[in-house]
Amino acid sequence: MNQIESVKWPEFKRRFSIIFGVSKLGASIMMGLADFALATLYIVGYQLNPFLVGSVMSIGKMVIAASQFFFGWISDAKYTHHWGRRKPYFIILSPILAIAFFFLLLPTLIIDIHDVSGLATWFLIWIIIFNITYGVTSPYQSWMAEQFRVDKRPIAVQDQNIFGFIGTAIMAVFSMIVLTGFNEKIQVNPQVIPPEFLYSVFAFGIITVVLFYMLTFLMPTEPHFKIQPNMFKNLKIILKNKNYILVCIMQGTASIAWIQVGSLVLLYLTVVLHFESTFYIVTAACFVLGIMVFLYIWRKGMQKIGKKRSLMYMYIVGILILPFSLIGLIPMASTFLFGLLFILGLAGAMAGWFMITGVMYPDIAEDDEKITGELRAGIYIGFPSITLNLFQAVGLFLMGVILGLPQNLGYIVWGPICSVILLVSYLYSKKFIKLDFDWEKTLNIK
Repeated sequence: MNQIESVKWPEFKRRFSIIFGVSKLGASIMMGLADFALATLYIVGYQLNPFLVGSVMSIGKMVIAASQFFFGWISDAKYTHHWGRRKPYFIILSPILAIAFFFLLLPTLIIDIHDVSGLATWFLIWIIIFNITYGVTSPYQSWMAEQFRVDKRPIAVQDQNIFGFIGTAIMAVFSMIVLTGFNEKIQVNPQVIPPEFLYSVFAFGIITVVLFYMLTFLMPTEPHFKIQPNMFKNLKIILKNKNYILVCIMQGTASIAWIQVGSLVLLYLTVVLHFESTFYIVTAACFVLGIMVFLYIWRKGMQKIGKKRSLMYMYIVGILILPFSLIGLIPMASTFLFGLLFILGLAGAMAGWFMITGVMYPDIAEDDEKITGELRAGIYIGFPSITLNLFQAVGLFLMGVILGLPQNLGYIVWGPICSVILLVSYLYSKKFIKLDFDWEKTLNIK
């Protein structure tokens, strides 16, 4: 009998699944804004050089690569009877994460944004602190494999993704409505922060802390799984898992494109399509509805045809949609309808990507446990942050280079460039990776 089968699990209650899932809400808003809106805020609002912004964000991704791995591993290392392995990190790191988020989005509270070197230094310092403390998400994701038996995990994944995409939707509404208005107002009077922007940023940070504290005090402590605390021994074991390494490379390669898509789509609407406030409101509403619909579609697809085939279809959608950014080269009387359809297409592909990548590592960790007898959830979920964020750093650096092209050409050609990257990842994934396991066939998941 393996360890998972012999452990006495807490009684499954749906409220635990919901509490676990809702904690994804605040983190999704924060990282969504960091990936989706930060480039627009500092390039359009604060007038920093695009190459500089891309370079600083690239450094941030290298930092998070180390922090997510470190906190995944270190949270494996020690188990206490009252707090378990993961809870102390929720308590300590989430308030610092919120503070870094405040300062990252609100430099005008402290410094003069006309001082370019000072603003760039501020941006660098706080994006580093933000990305260090965002490592709290590794202990959080590790809990998926420890709090829920494999037959209950899909329910928890579903709840987590629902709240995650609600967070993404809130972030999109904020970015398309509040942030775009802020970028216009800050040009008029940089020292006055619009209250809707100020209060929203503070609310997002407070919500994140409250939800992580709810997670800590309302969820039971996980069972005591045996884990070898030696990092190098555990690292050696997971690096021998060939499929796991191939999946990490797949996620990293595709993320060179996805990190650019997330950061550039708002810039595209602003700089190329010249959206107005009313257009942003309608587009944001459709994006929210689209995310929820595509979330349901991808969940059903994964249950029916499996994770890998769903991943292949997701790639195809992204590959076909992204080149349409070139339509920005064609003069149009109204760009609204095209922009709306483009956003919906991207929402469909991105929803599939985040859902599939959210479930694949806990399943791979479970598959390894059935072979080795130890559930190394922390290091299995923390290690991919190294490859993922290093690849994302490459993507953000490439974004800075692309945006530096003359006559704003980079704001248009990023789509086909990202499409080619996804095509490479599609061909690689089709040939090399495995996401569906034989033991899953014994589950009766509805």
